[in-house]
Amino acid sequence: MSYMIGVDVGGTFTDFSVFEHETGRLFHFKHSSTNYDSSVAIVDGIQKVLEMEHATTDAVTYLAHGTTVSTNALIEKKGARVGLITTEGFNDIMEIGIQKRPFMYDTLGQKPESLIQSGMNCGVPERIAHDGSVVKELDEEEARRLVRYFKENGVDSIAVCTLFSFVNPAHEKRIKQIIEEETPGVYTTISSELVPEFREYSRMSTTVLNAYLGPVMKKYVNNFQASVKNIGVKVEPYVTQSNGSIISIKETIECPIKTAVSGPSAGVIAAANIGRQCKANKIITFDMGGTSADISLIENFEAQISNERLVEGYPARIPMINIITIGAGGGSIAKIDAGGVMKVGPESAGAEPGPACYGRGGKLPTVTDANIYLGKLNQEKILGGRMEVYLDKAEEAIRTELCDKSDLTMKEAANGIISVVNSNMMRAIRVVSVEKGYDVREFSLMAFGGAGALHACEVSEELGIKSVLIPPSPGTLCSLGLLMADTKFDFCRTRIMDCATESIPAAAEIFRELMAEGDAMLTKEGIAADSRAFTWALDMRYDRQNYEITVSLEGTSLSEEILKKAIGDFHMAHERAYGYRNDGARVKIVSFRVSAIGIIEKPQLKEYPAGPNVEAPKPFAKRNVLFVGQKDFIETGIYNRNDFVPGTRLSGPAVIEQMDTTIVIPPRWSVETDGFMNLKATYSEVK
Repeated sequence: MSYMIGVDVGGTFTDFSVFEHETGRLFHFKHSSTNYDSSVAIVDGIQKVLEMEHATTDAVTYLAHGTTVSTNALIEKKGARVGLITTEGFNDIMEIGIQKRPFMYDTLGQKPESLIQSGMNCGVPERIAHDGSVVKELDEEEARRLVRYFKENGVDSIAVCTLFSFVNPAHEKRIKQIIEEETPGVYTTISSELVPEFREYSRMSTTVLNAYLGPVMKKYVNNFQASVKNIGVKVEPYVTQSNGSIISIKETIECPIKTAVSGPSAGVIAAANIGRQCKANKIITFDMGGTSADISLIENFEAQISNERLVEGYPARIPMINIITIGAGGGSIAKIDAGGVMKVGPESAGAEPGPACYGRGGKLPTVTDANIYLGKLNQEKILGGRMEVYLDKAEEAIRTELCDKSDLTMKEAANGIISVVNSNMMRAIRVVSVEKGYDVREFSLMAFGGAGALHACEVSEELGIKSVLIPPSPGTLCSLGLLMADTKFDFCRTRIMDCATESIPAAAEIFRELMAEGDAMLTKEGIAADSRAFTWALDMRYDRQNYEITVSLEGTSLSEEILKKAIGDFHMAHERAYGYRNDGARVKIVSFRVSAIGIIEKPQLKEYPAGPNVEAPKPFAKRNVLFVGQKDFIETGIYNRNDFVPGTRLSGPAVIEQMDTTIVIPPRWSVETDGFMNLKATYSEVK
């Protein structure tokens, strides 16, 4: 037997998806996270899975890991001590930023905490012009003095970002050589290797973020790699990138910023694959876990990629799946604020002590406690019976912290928690859809994460979405996504030119150079020549505009017809994003993008035929449940997900339980099982 294992580490649970090659069997496992060192939970979980299978570690042929280490280091400000070398006179770019401000009219708005300590941002005499010509030669002695200064002040990571290095990287490369000569082994990031694009603030910020995370990520992944090797796993593990792909440990150490929001990206990749199975080409993903909820949009079976986004207040100019994250999870804590208003999140009870109902010492009411009281969750045991919960402790927390501090009844308080957290998540869904020009009613909501299916139908009903897709194992979809991900490297080069026929030779040459870089990287990762694919794209804008739209090209060649279609696609994308288009305006190419993809063997999920006359399953129990919008509890059938086979139909209200999640089907909703064992819930306005 041989096994592919995907591992996703969350704040509360560590999820495992395991595919057994010989039989094509796919199964899932959850294990409590060890927040002090997530590799402990990973190793324990792998060993438990193999024990259940009566297999040895030699049987593991693939191991991929989604990590939140870099995200947590940024949130907790526990990164490296960074020194910055830049062009003399531009030391303060990280503090100045750009004219656009997140709090334009808020005099009390707080800037993000600086990643560079005072005195550690230094300029060196040198200057390269916009065309790559050298205006002032690098002062190597001053560069050497700065490196020694950093060494004396305990700097353990150095970022180098000089003006126009994306056109001519000679000075940055020489500074890197000097760093290696003076302080061998110190972690070093130069912008021309990491992000060879224009806009100095974004480029510098990305470079500093990478340097800030480098030593932390290096320590973690080396420990992770050693831990799995110590138990006998022989394969080299992969780590998820923020663009939804996987990379080797070595590449993770060199470019840790690429993993900054990697955890939820794997779930989006799995959702896109399931959407393709279901022929659902418009999906909004709804990943609700114990600590947060992650929302993304998929169109034409492809996740939307953002080439720049804020990470803890700083722009990171690397391709990332466009995911909105909010502090709304099962462990989100509810409270009555000073004004007497109920708030839910973003503070979370986490895994320890966890929600009050866990019986681990938690005293504050959470979303999970509310769902226990409302009857939506099993009031005795969860995780397939592996974990006991305590209804009385949930009731006590709600009564003490909410009812006693307001005039709310128990029913009003518990349902209020759900209403508030649902509203928070609806706002996030609107950000990725309505605010981007999409009609949310045209989409299906795909619910996953441990708590996604608990809330999905009620959230959808409020938004006007009438279809909800629930995968076979929604609580572990992110770990499943790790088994479906390819390895992918994104390359970019800024060269501003007209999008016109006369630009084709120069543009084609840039694409050829980027393709060569991609080929070299795939060779470095050990990807066979027949398992490689490439995609091309252009960043385009109207003449004199300041922001670009990325437009994908058909195939990997350039012609007058392809450019003409790209211009048409740009006009349409501009109209959707900004509400207008100007077909007569001159269009500029700003940057060229190539994605080099290494196609990894993936588990092939089986489709089962639906029976002609499938009977509805019988409930194994009944429980009183209070749904959002209802005044009283309704006696509701409790079903086992394993009893649902292709063709099964059931009308709500119903609660469907399985090991990794609970699915709530409110009144007016019905549910049907497809051939891939996905549940499709549909809303009907007719009672």
